[in-house]
Amino acid sequence: MALLRTDPFREVDRLFQQVWGPSIGRSTMSMPIDAYRKGDQFLVRVDLPGVRSEAIELTVEDNVLTVKAERPVPEFSGEVDTLVAERVYGSFSRQLFLGHNLDTSKIEARYEDGVLNIAIPVAEHARPRRISVGTDGESVRLTAETGERH
Repeated sequence: MALLRTDPFREVDRLFQQVWGPSIGRSTMSMPIDAYRKGDQFLVRVDLPGVRSEAIELTVEDNVLTVKAERPVPEFSGEVDTLVAERVYGSFSRQLFLGHNLDTSKIEARYEDGVLNIAIPVAEHARPRRISVGTDGESVRLTAETGERH
C-alpha cells in the first residue's frame, strides 16, 4: 500500500498549463512539494515563499492532508507601474491523499525560510517487525509493543 497518493488532477493541470499557458493550474504550481520517506517517517516539504506562518492552515481528515496558504498582493504607497508580474498572489490549496499506513494523529509541522516541513510517522502496525520462529512444536509469539517473546 502506498504511503502517499498525489492529487489525481495534477497531471491534467500540467497538460492545461502547457496548452493554454500559466494561468491554468497556478494554485498547484504556486505550492510545489517534495516528498520523501526516511526511516519510519514520511517527510513533505512545501515551498511557500512570501507567505507568513499565520497565513498557513494545515488540516487532516479521512487521510487527506490539506495545506492552505495565502500570499497577499503587495501594497505600494503612491502610483506604481508594473513592469513584470510573474509571482502568483492570493489563496492556494493543496491536498495530499495519505496511505492508511501513516499515523495522522502524530503529524508535526515546522515553517522555516519559506518552506513548510511536515513529518508524518509510519503507523506502528505498518512498521516492519521480526517474528521469531519456534522449533520442534514450540511456538513463539512476538508482541509488537514490547518485542518480548512469549
